[in-house]
Amino acid sequence: MEKVAEILTEASAEAVEPRFRALAAGEVMEKAPGDVVTVADREAELIITRRLRELLPVPVVGEEAVAADPALARALHNEPACWLVDPVDGTANFVAGRPDFAVMASLIRDGEAVAAWIWQPMTRTSYVAELGAGAWRDGHRLTRPPAADDPAKWRGSVKHYLRRPGLFPGLDTRIPAFGQLTTGRRSAGMEYPLVADGELEFLLYWHTLPWDHAPGSLLVRETGGVSARLDGSPYRADPPGGVDGLLVACDPHTWERTRAILLGLSN
Repeated sequence: MEKVAEILTEASAEAVEPRFRALAAGEVMEKAPGDVVTVADREAELIITRRLRELLPVPVVGEEAVAADPALARALHNEPACWLVDPVDGTANFVAGRPDFAVMASLIRDGEAVAAWIWQPMTRTSYVAELGAGAWRDGHRLTRPPAADDPAKWRGSVKHYLRRPGLFPGLDTRIPAFGQLTTGRRSAGMEYPLVADGELEFLLYWHTLPWDHAPGSLLVRETGGVSARLDGSPYRADPPGGVDGLLVACDPHTWERTRAILLGLSN
């Protein structure tokens, strides 16, 4: 567990952090309209991929490698084990000079994350989780207080701007049932730890790319929370193109109550 954390930290120091607010002309490209990638993403992924393979020689499903060859994502289903890597989660923030970005990896076995690592370079904070063993921040085991009984006191993130038109009609009228809400930090590696740390009660995502959500989902589950589709099925690290919608909450009761309010099943 410690060795993977070191790999992420060292790759960040070598390829990512020196370019923060120092990207040169030509070092930012578009993979697709509105979806940017930088030389830092690509170089960090190459470093992490090589070193993870030295540690455990199984396939590596990296965000940038899959962008070049989508067939690589099949390893998430076809291989008994693989690494999953997001070299810069929150690339748009990184390009804009905002500090909300992270370097992430997870180990996937039979479609389930069994270990996860999140490194936040600008806060110098490391999160680690292991299936059935717990979660840690900078080496200290994480436990979070229970949520308040009243949803009006809950803090959460709902990403309105990513919702497909017509998906969950009337949702906006039900949002005021909660307390403080934001549209998130545009980096899952910054958002999931807020639930694990007790700063948020829930997150509602629409797009669920595996490299974005596998690490944080395990982190939250290992602090007593839930990461599940809106039909109640547990989150799995599926290849891109799956079902929209993922609700993350700090505990099972909060998950159920939040889902009921969001879907209009509760007054």
